[in-house]
This record gives sequence, C-alpha cells and structure tokens, in this order.
Amino acid sequence: MFFVTNIVNNWAFNFNIPVPLHMIFRAGSLIANMIMGIWILKKKYALSKYLSVAMITLGIIICTLLSSSKQIPKTCSDCPDNVDVEDSHADKDHFFWWFIGVLLLTGALLLSARMGIYQEYLTGRYGKNPEEALYYTHLLSLPAFLVYYNSIVEHANIATQSEPFNVPLINIAIPLFWIYLVGNVLTQYLCISSVYVLTTECSSLTLTLVITLRKFFSLMFSILYFKNPFTWAHWFGTILVFGGTLIFTEVPSKIRATMTQEKKKDKVN
Repeated sequence: MFFVTNIVNNWAFNFNIPVPLHMIFRAGSLIANMIMGIWILKKKYALSKYLSVAMITLGIIICTLLSSSKQIPKTCSDCPDNVDVEDSHADKDHFFWWFIGVLLLTGALLLSARMGIYQEYLTGRYGKNPEEALYYTHLLSLPAFLVYYNSIVEHANIATQSEPFNVPLINIAIPLFWIYLVGNVLTQYLCISSVYVLTTECSSLTLTLVITLRKFFSLMFSILYFKNPFTWAHWFGTILVFGGTLIFTEVPSKIRATMTQEKKKDKVN
C-alpha cells in the first residue's frame, strides 16, 4: 500500500493534474480517513468531529487556492477571442486524461487512509513497535522501485552534473543536488519516524489531523518566506483551520468543564 500510494500520487502529474489540484486532494486526507473509519471500523463520531474536519479541510483548500492563483495560466491578448494559451494547444483527450488523473488521486487518497487504519489495527493487535513498522514498511517497498531503475539512474546522473559546492573544513566539492537530497532524506526521516511514533499513541484520525496541520504550517511558511500577499481570505482560512483544531481537540468543552469544577469548589468553600 505504501509503494502504490506514493507511485500513484506521482503518476497523477502525467494526467494533466496541476500542482494546486494535487495539493487540494492531499488536504482531503482528513475526510478520507473519517470515511474509511466509518466504513471499515464502523466508528461513530460526534457532530463536533464532522464540523471540525470540514472546517480544517475548507480552510486549507481556501489558502491553497489563493496561494496557487499566480500559477494559473494567463490569457493571451494576441490570441483570437482571448483564448487561454494552454487551452489552444490542448488535444481533444485533455478532459479524459484529466478525469483519469482525478480518479488516481481519489484512489491514492482512500488507499492512504486505509493504510493509516491498518497501522492502527496492527498497533492494537501486536503492540507499540514504531521503529519496526517504519523499517519493514520501507524495506519491503524498496524492491518494487527497481521497476523505475532507468529513471532513477537518469536522475542520479542529472544530480551528479549539478553545480558543485565546496564543503567547508574538508574542502571537498560535492554536487549541490546531492547535498539537497541528503538534507531532504534526513528531514524526511525525522518527520516520518515521528509519524510512526504517533501511530502508536493516538487514533488514525488524530494522526491525520496532525499531518494535515503540518502541511498547513508548511503552506503558511512558504507564503511568508516568498513574501506572497496575505489577504483577508488567507486570514479566514487560517481561522477555519485553528477553529476546527480547537473543536477537534475539544478545548472549549475542556475549558468549560474546568471552569464548572472551579465554580463548584468555590461554592463548597
């Protein structure tokens, strides 16, 4: 499932799927996890959970759409009838392949949610072993990537031919892309190992919430880092995300319960 999910998500780009749409689908992981939990585990969630998931998902979609609006192709004033440049060259099968891409993304989204629920089941049955789960999930998937041997070699050669970077102290020149790759692998390891630890400590839906919030903070960081405009609509999306998070974690009800207990203690005293 791990291998198929990753490959299908990458395949989708070959089917006329733009990056913003891909990101929006990934933002729907909370809803997908909730659907799979209801269908497979027969779970019943409180109304507040449905509300919070909807708020968080909508907030991320709003911020994603606004952040990607500059990437949408502009129209050409020199073209007849102001037709979009990309559309004027698209073939007749564009919509068909786009629809196939959407189906692939939907399947990958549901499969990813199913994998999270399966990990929750394994933890409940065999105990908390996050390191072992992380090890075998990636080890067993590695042979399948041999199918893409030629592509891996091709891109490795591209990375090797990138601009060299002189490493301080040891004074060795290393291709810059390889340094980026090592940095990406190390940070990915920190991230994914933390995710597997969380798998053993909370439900699949709660884990998906944490991962979704991480994606949201990454989006916010990119907006600030690249100095993109932060409009009122961004604020609205942010409020939806944080409001939904507070409702999901039941912070308001816990605060009310604490205040009620304090009032009762004051009356007794």
